[in-house]
Amino acid sequence: MADDRFRLTLAQLDPTVGALAENAAKARAAWAAGRDAGADMVALPEMFLTGYQVQDLVLKPAFLADVAAHLEALARDCAVGPALGIGAPVADDEGRYNAYLICEGGRIAARILKHHLPNDEVFDEKRVYRSGPISGPYRIGPLRIGTPICEDAWYEDVTEALAETGAEILLVPNGSPYHRGKLDQRKTIMVARVVETGLPLVYLNLVGGQDDQVFDGGSFVLNPGGALALQMPVLDEALTHVEFRRTPEGWRAGPGSLAPLPDAWEQDYRAMVTGLGAYVVKSGFSKVVLGLSGGIDSALVAAIAADALGPENVHCVMLPSEFTSAASLEDAAAVATALGCRLDEVPISGPQAAVGEALGPLFEGTAPGITEENVQSRLRGLILMAISNKFGAMLLTTGNKSEVAVGYATIYGDMAGGYNPIKDLYKTRVFETCRWRNAHHRPWMKGPAGEVIPPRVIEKPPSAELRADQKDEDSLPPYPVLDRILEALVDEDLSVSDLVAEGFDEETVKRVEHLLYISEYKRFQSAPGARLTPRAFWLDRRYPIVNRWRDPS
Repeated sequence: MADDRFRLTLAQLDPTVGALAENAAKARAAWAAGRDAGADMVALPEMFLTGYQVQDLVLKPAFLADVAAHLEALARDCAVGPALGIGAPVADDEGRYNAYLICEGGRIAARILKHHLPNDEVFDEKRVYRSGPISGPYRIGPLRIGTPICEDAWYEDVTEALAETGAEILLVPNGSPYHRGKLDQRKTIMVARVVETGLPLVYLNLVGGQDDQVFDGGSFVLNPGGALALQMPVLDEALTHVEFRRTPEGWRAGPGSLAPLPDAWEQDYRAMVTGLGAYVVKSGFSKVVLGLSGGIDSALVAAIAADALGPENVHCVMLPSEFTSAASLEDAAAVATALGCRLDEVPISGPQAAVGEALGPLFEGTAPGITEENVQSRLRGLILMAISNKFGAMLLTTGNKSEVAVGYATIYGDMAGGYNPIKDLYKTRVFETCRWRNAHHRPWMKGPAGEVIPPRVIEKPPSAELRADQKDEDSLPPYPVLDRILEALVDEDLSVSDLVAEGFDEETVKRVEHLLYISEYKRFQSAPGARLTPRAFWLDRRYPIVNRWRDPS
């Protein structure tokens, strides 16, 4: 190890929550690769050993003891060679901490405890961890390294304290989940830390999916002044070596590769593909099944599933009723054919007649309506769940964010399923995402290139086809209107009067607000889905199920 240079290996990898042995094996492999490349240190992201987020799993003493045993084994196994930095929870008599451990010479040579605990968006770390003191830098060979853990780098106090106590570079391990625009937001804040401290900064992020969250990687290295020295890929595992050299002005990172950054449409689509693939595989499944109606939402879900798992692992089922149009049958077949997925047809007319006969005496004297429409949807859910159970394929549900917001979905019917890839995608973005997928193909997509969603599927008026000549706009405002109202109420927390000032009809806004609030019980029971925005339904937005308040403005 020369006194004027330092090689750091960055391991942007995908852990699985709770898979301690598997994650430790990945860490050992990364360490061995760094050793073979002559690294002085190999760094892994925040909470890599356990996966992120472990939530209340960290409250179990047996879990923490298992984590400690794996840490000790890692330190022993990585004794001869580069230092190893890895994130994991630790505990002492004072409590539990989100920590970053430096393994060197067969032991844990340094322990950094997270100081700022995030308690917003999808995070609730104050509930399970204690805030640690601001740690000073640690030395590896010629270099003093300061490690603010994730949130600690979003505030200037930790990084300034590290600079003042002798840190020469900042290594920031992260478990930062994706939402639209997050890459730019991270980089802006990290540039501010670099400008304030005058130190090079390494931002190392997790990659992969966990429940509703997708960690998008995108790790990078900044030199003083904010110059970008290295950009790692978005949503890909990667192992990269960074050369630091001592100069008269201090340590500087040498130039590295600059991976291209995809635009927002590609990032969203990739996040949905990654989230679905991770959820299915990490849950122990290899195949999925979904109802393919001939409509745009199920077509997009089928495309995402094919790209995530391969068309051979996607089973599409058309479940026609007396209200299903010939065009829908043709469109479903066209989507399945274009994607190369299996398509079966299971009519629901027989089961529907049987339910009608069974309920006939009880419903006698009442007019058919929404109840009978929902029976169709629930029969489809029953049949799809039976196929899922019989063949061991996870059932996907297909409701977009607009429908999920206003309850335009049948609980125990088309909401039945284990995962919803488009749960955080408003309907207007569904249309554009289909057009984007038809026009683009990437090496990470396992589905075919070309037009996989026929234009007719995208262009025809959306319909649930639960009664004759039904259109979504019979029950809802036009989607451009609905989606703007929902964006304002859900994503921006605007008032009714704010929307009226934008030019929207007050009665329409109040009706949408009412539907949003009365549908909370449905969302509480809905499948998880990939988080694409900072106000996705679930951890980002926590509302009471029973709620009588309405905006009086």
